[in-house]
Amino acid sequence: MGILNVTPDSFFDGGQYLKKDEALKHALKMIEDGADIIDVGGESTRPFSEPVDVQEELRRVIPVIEAIRLRSDITISVDTYRAEVAENACKAGAEIVNDISGLGFDSKMAETIARLGAYAVIMHIKGTPKDMQKDPYYDDVISEIKDFFSERIEFARAKGIDDGKIILDPGIGFGKRVEDNLRIIKELKAFKELGMPILIGTSMKSFIGTVTESELHERIEGTLASIAISIWNGADIVRVHDVKKAFKVIKLVDAIMRS
Repeated sequence: MGILNVTPDSFFDGGQYLKKDEALKHALKMIEDGADIIDVGGESTRPFSEPVDVQEELRRVIPVIEAIRLRSDITISVDTYRAEVAENACKAGAEIVNDISGLGFDSKMAETIARLGAYAVIMHIKGTPKDMQKDPYYDDVISEIKDFFSERIEFARAKGIDDGKIILDPGIGFGKRVEDNLRIIKELKAFKELGMPILIGTSMKSFIGTVTESELHERIEGTLASIAISIWNGADIVRVHDVKKAFKVIKLVDAIMRS
């Protein structure tokens, strides 16, 4: 899953792809580099970020999704927690709704996804982007996330979302300490017991910088290491900024796992 942030303030590449033509060019490059999914987001959800209004989010993402769909049959995901954005994005060509709130911030989201027949990424978050990194704490991060997933799966089923269209994301960096992020990657197999595909997004995040003592644009080696271990431990989808490098890592890890 290649990341396409059409935002001015995303933590890694904010402002680079605000213009539709630049966003489309980057999407096509990621497809060329091996992406299976393009994840389009119109609101930064980095720690301490402020939300944007729904009309601004729509203005950012819908033209880009339409442009990608005209040029490619790639699977498109929309990174949003708003039902109105999800609906318009799916009508424009998206097939996956990647909801950081685990279907929790917008009461209409689950029924909207069910009605559209879209895939739902249910992500674990503790708090909101604005406050999630203010002293997060867990007694047992793995069991707490697993319990959250179990409850959210039942909720999604009750709203009409098919089991085969649910993807789980433990939410690296979303209300997590460094030690929590490391343990999630190490024990990712625990979530496979729920029977759903696992998505993980470690790309360039601050825990990598902390562990490797690296500034933002020096985290690629740590990112690639985290991707390799995540796949080894059961990740089905990895969400990345640098598709070309990640694709090579994925090919090697897959080859070793098949050997």
